[in-house]
Amino acid sequence: MSRMDARYDEFVERSPQGTVFATSWWLESVAPGRSDAVVIEHDGRIVAAWPFVRRDDGWPRRIEMPPLTPWLGVLFEPDGQGKIAKRLGRQKDLVEQLVAGMPPQDVIRARCHPSFNYWSPLFWQGFTQTTRYTFVLSDIRDAASTWSGFRDNIRTDVRKAERSGVRVYESDDISEFWRVHQSTFQRQGVDVPYDFELFRRVDDACAQRGVRRMFVARDSAGRAHAAAFIVWDRGSAYYLLGGGDPILRNSGATALTLWHAIQFAAQFAPVFDFEGSMLEPVERFIRSFGATPQPYSAVERIDSRALALLTVCRSALRRARGHA
Repeated sequence: MSRMDARYDEFVERSPQGTVFATSWWLESVAPGRSDAVVIEHDGRIVAAWPFVRRDDGWPRRIEMPPLTPWLGVLFEPDGQGKIAKRLGRQKDLVEQLVAGMPPQDVIRARCHPSFNYWSPLFWQGFTQTTRYTFVLSDIRDAASTWSGFRDNIRTDVRKAERSGVRVYESDDISEFWRVHQSTFQRQGVDVPYDFELFRRVDDACAQRGVRRMFVARDSAGRAHAAAFIVWDRGSAYYLLGGGDPILRNSGATALTLWHAIQFAAQFAPVFDFEGSMLEPVERFIRSFGATPQPYSAVERIDSRALALLTVCRSALRRARGHA
Protein backbone atom coordinates (compact mmCIF):
# COMPACT_ATOMS: atom_id res chain seq x y z
CA MET A 1 0.00 0.00 0.00
CA SER A 2 1.11 3.63 -0.49
CA ARG A 3 0.05 6.25 2.05
CA MET A 4 1.34 9.18 4.11
CA ASP A 5 -0.94 10.16 6.97
CA ALA A 6 -0.94 10.73 10.73
CA ARG A 7 -0.28 7.03 11.34
CA TYR A 8 2.70 7.20 9.01
CA ASP A 9 4.16 10.19 10.88
CA GLU A 10 3.68 8.36 14.18
CA PHE A 11 5.62 5.45 12.72
CA VAL A 12 8.43 7.80 11.62
CA GLU A 13 8.58 9.10 15.20
CA ARG A 14 9.27 5.64 16.62
CA SER A 15 11.40 4.19 13.82
CA PRO A 16 15.18 4.01 14.50
CA GLN A 17 15.66 5.31 10.95
CA GLY A 18 12.95 7.95 11.28
CA THR A 19 13.98 11.61 11.30
CA VAL A 20 12.35 14.97 10.76
CA PHE A 21 13.34 14.58 7.08
CA ALA A 22 11.04 11.57 6.60
CA THR A 23 7.87 13.22 7.94
CA SER A 24 5.02 13.93 5.58
CA TRP A 25 5.14 17.67 6.29
CA TRP A 26 8.88 17.96 5.61
CA LEU A 27 8.57 16.15 2.28
CA GLU A 28 5.61 18.28 1.26
CA SER A 29 7.66 21.40 1.96
CA VAL A 30 10.66 20.31 -0.14
CA ALA A 31 8.68 18.55 -2.90
CA PRO A 32 5.06 19.77 -2.98
CA GLY A 33 2.72 17.18 -4.45
CA ARG A 34 5.52 14.75 -5.31
CA SER A 35 6.10 12.84 -2.08
CA ASP A 36 4.67 9.47 -1.14
CA ALA A 37 5.63 6.32 0.74
CA VAL A 38 5.37 2.58 0.39
CA VAL A 39 4.00 1.34 3.71
CA ILE A 40 3.92 -2.25 5.03
CA GLU A 41 1.46 -3.20 7.78
CA HIS A 42 1.11 -6.27 9.98
CA ASP A 43 -2.02 -6.66 12.10
CA GLY A 44 -2.95 -3.02 11.55
CA ARG A 45 0.48 -1.76 12.65
CA ILE A 46 2.99 -0.11 10.33
CA VAL A 47 6.20 -2.14 10.46
CA ALA A 48 8.18 -0.67 7.55
CA ALA A 49 8.06 2.21 5.08
CA TRP A 50 10.03 3.80 2.28
CA PRO A 51 9.25 7.50 1.81
CA PHE A 52 10.25 8.91 -1.55
CA VAL A 53 9.95 11.82 -3.96
CA ARG A 54 9.01 11.29 -7.61
CA ARG A 55 10.36 13.15 -10.61
CA ASP A 56 7.96 12.30 -13.43
CA ASP A 57 8.67 15.34 -15.61
CA GLY A 58 9.85 13.39 -18.61
CA TRP A 59 12.29 10.55 -19.09
CA PRO A 60 13.77 8.84 -17.22
CA ARG A 61 11.10 8.38 -14.57
CA ARG A 62 12.93 8.57 -11.29
CA ILE A 63 12.74 8.57 -7.54
CA GLU A 64 15.41 10.79 -6.07
CA MET A 65 16.52 12.70 -3.01
CA PRO A 66 14.86 16.10 -2.65
CA PRO A 67 16.84 19.21 -1.67
CA LEU A 68 17.79 19.81 1.98
CA THR A 69 17.01 16.19 2.83
CA PRO A 70 20.02 14.13 3.86
CA TRP A 71 18.24 10.78 4.34
CA LEU A 72 15.14 8.86 3.30
CA GLY A 73 15.26 5.23 2.24
CA VAL A 74 14.10 2.25 4.29
CA LEU A 75 12.48 2.70 7.71
CA PHE A 76 11.78 -0.18 10.10
CA GLU A 77 9.86 -0.32 13.35
CA PRO A 78 12.01 -0.91 16.48
CA ASP A 79 13.01 -4.56 16.45
CA GLY A 80 15.17 -5.70 19.32
CA GLN A 81 13.43 -9.02 19.83
CA GLY A 82 14.59 -12.46 18.80
CA LYS A 83 17.83 -13.84 17.47
CA ILE A 84 19.88 -11.83 15.01
CA ALA A 85 19.27 -14.34 12.20
CA LYS A 86 15.51 -13.95 12.60
CA ARG A 87 15.70 -10.15 12.72
CA LEU A 88 17.81 -9.98 9.56
CA GLY A 89 15.40 -12.37 7.87
CA ARG A 90 12.51 -10.05 8.72
CA GLN A 91 14.43 -7.10 7.34
CA LYS A 92 15.11 -8.98 4.10
CA ASP A 93 11.41 -9.82 3.69
CA LEU A 94 10.33 -6.24 4.41
CA VAL A 95 12.84 -4.76 1.95
CA GLU A 96 11.56 -7.09 -0.76
CA GLN A 97 8.00 -5.95 -0.08
CA LEU A 98 8.97 -2.27 -0.07
CA VAL A 99 10.82 -2.52 -3.37
CA ALA A 100 7.95 -4.48 -4.92
CA GLY A 101 5.55 -1.74 -3.79
CA MET A 102 7.43 1.05 -5.55
CA PRO A 103 5.69 2.64 -8.55
CA PRO A 104 7.30 1.83 -11.92
CA GLN A 105 10.51 3.83 -12.19
CA ASP A 106 13.58 3.88 -14.41
CA VAL A 107 15.87 5.18 -11.67
CA ILE A 108 15.63 4.92 -7.87
CA ARG A 109 18.13 6.79 -5.71
CA ALA A 110 18.16 7.16 -1.95
CA ARG A 111 20.48 8.00 0.91
CA CYS A 112 19.65 5.75 3.85
CA HIS A 113 19.87 6.71 7.50
CA PRO A 114 23.12 5.60 9.19
CA SER A 115 21.21 3.12 11.37
CA PHE A 116 20.19 1.25 8.21
CA ASN A 117 23.39 -0.77 8.26
CA TYR A 118 22.44 -3.99 6.47
CA TRP A 119 21.93 -3.19 2.82
CA SER A 120 22.43 -6.67 1.33
CA PRO A 121 18.66 -7.11 0.74
CA LEU A 122 18.81 -4.07 -1.56
CA PHE A 123 21.80 -5.56 -3.38
CA TRP A 124 19.71 -8.67 -4.03
CA GLN A 125 17.03 -6.38 -5.48
CA GLY A 126 19.47 -4.94 -8.03
CA PHE A 127 20.74 -1.88 -6.13
CA THR A 128 24.31 -0.63 -5.96
CA GLN A 129 25.71 1.10 -2.90
CA THR A 130 28.26 3.79 -2.06
CA THR A 131 29.40 4.41 1.51
CA ARG A 132 29.40 8.06 2.52
CA TYR A 133 29.90 9.79 5.85
CA THR A 134 28.22 12.27 8.08
CA PHE A 135 29.91 13.66 11.20
CA VAL A 136 28.29 13.73 14.62
CA LEU A 137 28.91 14.95 18.15
CA SER A 138 27.35 12.24 20.26
CA ASP A 139 26.91 13.91 23.67
CA ILE A 140 26.44 17.66 23.32
CA ARG A 141 24.66 17.91 26.68
CA ASP A 142 28.10 17.81 28.28
CA ALA A 143 29.23 21.25 27.13
CA ALA A 144 32.63 21.09 28.82
CA SER A 145 33.47 17.79 27.18
CA THR A 146 32.25 19.03 23.81
CA TRP A 147 34.39 22.17 24.07
CA SER A 148 37.47 20.19 25.10
CA GLY A 149 37.00 17.98 22.04
CA PHE A 150 37.42 20.92 19.66
CA ARG A 151 40.79 21.28 17.99
CA ASP A 152 42.87 24.29 18.96
CA ASN A 153 42.06 26.14 15.74
CA ILE A 154 38.30 26.05 16.46
CA ARG A 155 38.72 27.27 20.06
CA THR A 156 41.08 29.98 18.79
CA ASP A 157 38.52 31.13 16.21
CA VAL A 158 35.74 31.24 18.81
CA ARG A 159 37.83 33.38 21.16
CA LYS A 160 39.04 35.63 18.34
CA ALA A 161 35.49 36.34 17.23
CA GLU A 162 34.40 37.10 20.79
CA ARG A 163 37.38 39.42 21.42
CA SER A 164 36.60 41.38 18.24
CA GLY A 165 33.08 42.06 19.42
CA VAL A 166 31.21 39.53 17.28
CA ARG A 167 28.06 38.24 18.96
CA VAL A 168 25.64 35.50 17.95
CA TYR A 169 21.90 36.25 17.85
CA GLU A 170 18.82 34.18 17.24
CA SER A 171 17.01 35.48 14.19
CA ASP A 172 13.79 35.08 12.23
CA ASP A 173 14.98 37.20 9.31
CA ILE A 174 15.11 34.62 6.54
CA SER A 175 16.09 37.25 3.96
CA GLU A 176 19.22 38.16 5.91
CA PHE A 177 20.03 34.49 6.44
CA TRP A 178 19.58 33.78 2.73
CA ARG A 179 21.96 36.60 1.78
CA VAL A 180 24.69 35.18 4.03
CA HIS A 181 24.01 31.62 2.87
CA GLN A 182 24.01 32.65 -0.79
CA SER A 183 27.29 34.53 -0.46
CA THR A 184 29.11 31.27 0.33
CA PHE A 185 28.05 29.81 -3.01
CA GLN A 186 28.85 33.04 -4.82
CA ARG A 187 32.40 32.92 -3.45
CA GLN A 188 32.73 29.46 -5.04
CA GLY A 189 31.26 30.70 -8.33
CA VAL A 190 28.21 28.41 -8.23
CA ASP A 191 24.49 28.90 -7.80
CA VAL A 192 22.59 27.76 -4.72
CA PRO A 193 21.09 24.39 -5.80
CA TYR A 194 17.61 25.33 -4.51
CA ASP A 195 15.65 28.55 -4.54
CA PHE A 196 14.55 30.95 -1.83
CA GLU A 197 10.91 29.86 -2.13
CA LEU A 198 11.84 26.28 -1.21
CA PHE A 199 13.86 27.53 1.76
CA ARG A 200 10.92 29.71 2.84
CA ARG A 201 8.57 26.70 2.77
CA VAL A 202 10.96 24.64 4.86
CA ASP A 203 11.42 27.48 7.33
CA ASP A 204 7.64 28.01 7.62
CA ALA A 205 6.97 24.29 8.16
CA CYS A 206 9.70 23.97 10.81
CA ALA A 207 8.78 27.22 12.58
CA GLN A 208 5.14 26.12 12.87
CA ARG A 209 6.32 22.98 14.68
CA GLY A 210 9.00 24.64 16.76
CA VAL A 211 11.89 22.56 15.42
CA ARG A 212 14.26 25.13 13.95
CA ARG A 213 16.49 28.07 14.88
CA MET A 214 18.48 30.52 12.82
CA PHE A 215 21.61 32.09 14.25
CA VAL A 216 23.43 35.11 12.85
CA ALA A 217 26.80 36.42 14.04
CA ARG A 218 27.08 40.21 13.84
CA ASP A 219 29.79 42.67 14.77
CA SER A 220 29.33 46.00 16.56
CA ALA A 221 28.61 47.68 13.23
CA GLY A 222 25.75 45.28 12.56
CA ARG A 223 27.49 43.40 9.76
CA ALA A 224 26.48 39.75 9.45
CA HIS A 225 29.63 37.61 9.47
CA ALA A 226 28.15 34.10 9.55
CA ALA A 227 24.85 32.27 9.92
CA ALA A 228 23.57 28.79 10.77
CA PHE A 229 20.19 27.12 10.40
CA ILE A 230 19.51 24.05 12.54
CA VAL A 231 16.54 21.70 12.77
CA TRP A 232 15.95 18.86 15.23
CA ASP A 233 13.91 15.82 16.08
CA ARG A 234 13.81 13.54 19.12
CA GLY A 235 17.24 12.06 18.43
CA SER A 236 19.44 14.67 16.79
CA ALA A 237 19.90 18.29 15.88
CA TYR A 238 21.10 18.91 12.32
CA TYR A 239 23.24 21.68 10.89
CA LEU A 240 21.10 22.04 7.81
CA LEU A 241 22.41 25.26 6.27
CA GLY A 242 25.02 27.87 6.95
CA GLY A 243 27.27 30.42 5.39
CA GLY A 244 29.66 33.26 5.91
CA ASP A 245 30.45 36.61 4.34
CA PRO A 246 33.54 35.92 2.19
CA ILE A 247 34.97 39.35 3.04
CA LEU A 248 34.69 38.66 6.77
CA ARG A 249 35.46 34.95 6.70
CA ASN A 250 38.63 35.23 8.79
CA SER A 251 36.87 36.70 11.82
CA GLY A 252 36.25 33.31 13.43
CA ALA A 253 32.50 33.94 13.37
CA THR A 254 31.60 30.63 11.69
CA ALA A 255 33.13 28.62 14.53
CA LEU A 256 31.50 30.90 17.11
CA THR A 257 28.09 30.55 15.45
CA LEU A 258 28.31 26.76 15.37
CA TRP A 259 29.41 26.64 19.00
CA HIS A 260 26.31 28.64 19.95
CA ALA A 261 24.13 26.40 17.79
CA ILE A 262 25.54 23.27 19.43
CA GLN A 263 24.91 24.62 22.93
CA PHE A 264 21.38 25.66 22.02
CA ALA A 265 20.62 22.30 20.39
CA ALA A 266 21.57 20.45 23.59
CA GLN A 267 18.21 21.55 25.01
CA PHE A 268 16.39 19.36 22.51
CA ALA A 269 18.63 16.49 21.44
CA PRO A 270 21.74 14.65 22.65
CA VAL A 271 23.41 14.48 19.23
CA PHE A 272 24.56 17.22 16.86
CA ASP A 273 24.83 16.10 13.26
CA PHE A 274 26.90 18.25 10.91
CA GLU A 275 25.47 16.20 8.01
CA GLY A 276 29.04 15.64 6.89
CA SER A 277 30.48 16.35 3.51
CA MET A 278 32.49 14.52 0.89
CA LEU A 279 34.27 17.80 0.08
CA GLU A 280 37.70 17.65 1.67
CA PRO A 281 37.95 21.27 2.92
CA VAL A 282 34.47 21.11 4.46
CA GLU A 283 35.17 17.72 6.02
CA ARG A 284 38.40 19.03 7.52
CA PHE A 285 36.59 21.97 9.12
CA ILE A 286 33.81 19.76 10.53
CA ARG A 287 36.33 17.22 11.83
CA SER A 288 37.99 20.01 13.80
CA PHE A 289 34.93 20.13 16.07
CA GLY A 290 35.78 16.65 17.30
CA ALA A 291 32.92 15.09 15.38
CA THR A 292 33.00 11.36 14.68
CA PRO A 293 32.48 9.99 11.14
CA GLN A 294 29.34 7.90 10.78
CA PRO A 295 28.86 5.85 7.59
CA TYR A 296 25.63 5.69 5.64
CA SER A 297 24.60 4.06 2.38
CA ALA A 298 23.73 5.89 -0.82
CA VAL A 299 21.86 3.34 -2.97
CA GLU A 300 20.80 3.35 -6.59
CA ARG A 301 19.00 1.13 -9.04
CA ILE A 302 18.77 1.90 -12.75
CA ASP A 303 16.59 -0.13 -15.08
CA SER A 304 18.73 -1.95 -17.66
CA ARG A 305 16.96 -0.32 -20.61
CA ALA A 306 17.25 3.10 -19.00
CA LEU A 307 20.92 2.47 -18.29
CA ALA A 308 21.58 1.54 -21.92
CA LEU A 309 19.83 4.68 -23.17
CA LEU A 310 21.59 6.88 -20.63
CA THR A 311 24.93 5.45 -21.72
CA VAL A 312 24.15 6.23 -25.37
CA CYS A 313 23.03 9.77 -24.50
CA ARG A 314 26.16 10.46 -22.45
CA SER A 315 28.41 9.16 -25.21
CA ALA A 316 26.64 11.36 -27.74
CA LEU A 317 26.99 14.37 -25.46
CA ARG A 318 30.71 13.76 -25.01
CA ARG A 319 31.17 13.47 -28.78
CA ALA A 320 29.21 16.67 -29.34
CA ARG A 321 31.35 18.53 -26.82
CA GLY A 322 34.46 17.18 -28.47
CA HIS A 323 33.40 18.73 -31.78
CA ALA A 324 32.29 22.00 -30.21
